[in-house]
Order: sequence, then C-alpha cells, then structure tokens
Amino acid sequence: MSKRVEMNEVATTLDGRDITLGYVNSLPLLPPGDTVLAARGGSLTIYEELLRDDQVAACLAQRRLALVGADWEVVPGGDKRRDKAAAGFLEEQLRRLNWDDITDKMLFGVFFGYAVAEVLWARDAGRIVVADIRVRRQRRFGFAPDGSLRLLTMARPLGEPVPDRKFWHYRTGGSHGDDPYGIGLAQALYWPVMFKRHGMKFWLIFLEKFGMPTAKGKFPQGASPEDRTRLLQALEAIQTDSGIAIPEGMEVDLIEAARSGTADYAALQERMDAAIAKVILGQTASTQGTPGKLGNETLQTEVRRDIIKADADLVCGSFNRQVARWLTEWNFPGAATPRVRRVIEEPEDLKARAERDKTIVDMGFRPSIKYITETYGGEWSEATQPAVGPAGTDAPRPPAAFAEGDSAAAADRLADQLERESAPVTDAMIDQARKLLDEVESLEEFADRLPELVGTMDIDRIGELMGKALTAADLTGQYEVSQGD
Repeated sequence: MSKRVEMNEVATTLDGRDITLGYVNSLPLLPPGDTVLAARGGSLTIYEELLRDDQVAACLAQRRLALVGADWEVVPGGDKRRDKAAAGFLEEQLRRLNWDDITDKMLFGVFFGYAVAEVLWARDAGRIVVADIRVRRQRRFGFAPDGSLRLLTMARPLGEPVPDRKFWHYRTGGSHGDDPYGIGLAQALYWPVMFKRHGMKFWLIFLEKFGMPTAKGKFPQGASPEDRTRLLQALEAIQTDSGIAIPEGMEVDLIEAARSGTADYAALQERMDAAIAKVILGQTASTQGTPGKLGNETLQTEVRRDIIKADADLVCGSFNRQVARWLTEWNFPGAATPRVRRVIEEPEDLKARAERDKTIVDMGFRPSIKYITETYGGEWSEATQPAVGPAGTDAPRPPAAFAEGDSAAAADRLADQLERESAPVTDAMIDQARKLLDEVESLEEFADRLPELVGTMDIDRIGELMGKALTAADLTGQYEVSQGD
C-alpha cells in the first residue's frame, strides 16, 4: 500500500474529465445543470415569471421577512485586541449600509440557485471601506467552465472576467458541488405554478361556458356570406349587449349547458398552492390556515425556525468568507476574521430556568453570584440571612453563650474564613452538578445519578475544613468562658 498522500484534486470539473458535462472546455460559459431551465431555453426569465404568482410571492415574503426581522450582530474572530478592533470596524461598516435590505435581496439566491452582489469600495482615513453593496440580477452573470464568475455585457454577451475581490456571490441547492449555478427553489416551483395557471385559465373558460348559455344561429340556404357574417356578429353581441338585430329569416337559439359543479378546478388550485407553500416554507399552516391540526404547532414552528436559520447561515456565511475576510486582510492584517450573524434562537424561558434552579437549591446547592448575574442579568448580592427565633415567635434567636460581647465578631470572622477557604471546593461541586443537570433530560434522571456524582466530589476536603472551623469555634468559646470567670 502506497504511503504517498495525493494533494491534488482528482475528480475536478475544470479539465474536461467530467463525463456528465460532455465537452464544455471550449465553451465560454458553462451551461446550467438545471434540467427544467435547460429544457426551456436556459434563461432565468421563466423563473422570474414565477415570482408573479400570488402564493409564491406570499410564501417567499414570509421567509424573507422572517430573516431580516431577526437582529444581527458581529462576533470577533478571536480574543485579541486586534480581533475585536476588526469586529468593531465591520459592524461600523454594516451600520452605515442598509444591511437588512441587502440581506433581503441576496436571499433571492435561494429561489434562483445563486446570487451576486457588487461591492463598491472606497478609501477613508487610510482604510478601505464599503461605500455600498448592490445586489445584481442573476441572469446578468454566468460561470466559465473553470467555475469563475463572468459578467454578460452588450459588447461581450458570452461573458467577461470580473475583477478579483469585487463581487460577493454564493450558490445553493443541488445534490453536488460541481454546478456553480446551484439549484434554487424555482425548479421545484415551476410545475405547480404552471399547473395552477393553466387550471385557472380553464376554470375561467368553464365559468364563461357554463355561466352563460351558448348562442346558436340558423340561416336559410342560399344566405350570402355577408348575411352569415352579420349573423355571427349578432351572436357575439349576445354576450355583452342587451339587444341585437339579425337579418330576416334567420334564427337565434340559446343552448343551456347541462353540466354543473366546479369540475374540481378549485381543488386543483388548492393542491398547487399547498405544494408551493411546502416547497418554500416546509409546511402549509401559515398560508393554508390549518394550525393546530393533529397538534403539530410545535413541529411547524421548529421547521420554520430551521429554514430561517439555514437562510441566515447561507447569506451571512458567504459574506463572512468573502467581504468580511477581504476587509480584515486589508485593514487588520493578522487579525481573525469577524463573523456577522443573525440571532435566530428563541430567548430562554427564565421562569422555567428559575424553577429548575430553585429545585437545585432545595437539594442543598447554592448558585454563585456570577451564575445569577450571567443568567438573569442585573446586579446581585447575597442577601443577609435573618435570624430565626423560637418556634411560634418573631423574636431573634439569642447568640451562643460563648458569642457574647466581642466573641460575636470573632465568630463572624471564623465564618467568613470558612466560606473563603471552602469556596473553591463548593464551587467545583456546584459546577459538577450543573454539568450533570445539562446532560440529563429530566429531574428524575438527575436525582438517580446524583449519588454517583456525590461519590466523585471532594467531600473529605469539606469535612476537613468544617472540622477545623468547629475546633476553632470551640476553642474561642472556651477562651471567652475562661475570661468571664
């Protein structure tokens, strides 16, 4: 067996070795791999027509608006000062632009299979900045057999090379990565929209045919062509005019259609609308009015969130790999590339978290101030525990005999010292419990596994500290008693 590691690409599509493409190396542009598009001329105009459909427009708007409605943020690529400076610079650039509108237009790449935007660079205070990002129409571009982007112009309709680091583009869809055009939602939407449109056309003919009787005219033998023309014009006028005139000797009858019903045209339209909604949104509840059916609201919400997150990752990820990286390399050499992202995750239910934390506290664990602040926000400090008097009274509990006078301060100092020395051990125990709680799926499972966890905790160290504290307290009390005598 050879130990040599092959570093070169073997199944490349750039050297004419792809048998599925045929001989394309001599072509200036690579043809799209979309079979529906190729069978209808290869122009994206047929897909642009689909956007005029009411169901396509409504469903696509839901998907787009859900994405741009989510907040966005820029995350530093590292912890160094230069990394954070690069992130702040990128955020400043995006806030100067209409980032939501740019994202919205770039998302149409999911529909067509790919999207292209031109970045307009400028210089400001010695740095390269983004003056604007303009999303271009997809069919103005093509791809060469080597996968490079080409701009189609009047002078060069077969495409001209574009400058490096000038155009931000991405592709999506398809079952492989060999087609730079990608496969968009439009391919799956083409037939449902076409069936719906043709069904609507025949439905209108049906309504006209069976909503108004068909006029029949009779003319006697030997009628002249002019008389026949006048009769035909009279029959056509019946559809709109309240009165007509026909030549003498000719007759007009109305033929009533015997058929009734809708001929299932409405069912066809509903079925095609449902198919369109499932292609774009993954479900039909938000467009067909069927939420709650079979109790699947949660599942539909999760499907919608997954689609929105995938869209956000696609657009933001391609931006980070291209525009964000270019800006960082030009202006902050050596810095880690920051990432712009959309915040799609639902906010945590703090009420449920608080109930879970209370359960853990009742089991004998105490959360740290850091955990409380990070989880619930705001500023916190530990509350002073009030003294509890005898049962049934509100009077405070009297201090221990050895804790009179100055001994109370000594006891407080001992308690503070015990808390400081035991904090690392108790914090580690709490972290272990919290980690276990994140791993289990229920509190019952947590309770079952807790004894095993306790066996791994440093209980001996806690006992040692408690023993020293009790010994010190006992000695302090004996000293105070001896002094009192």
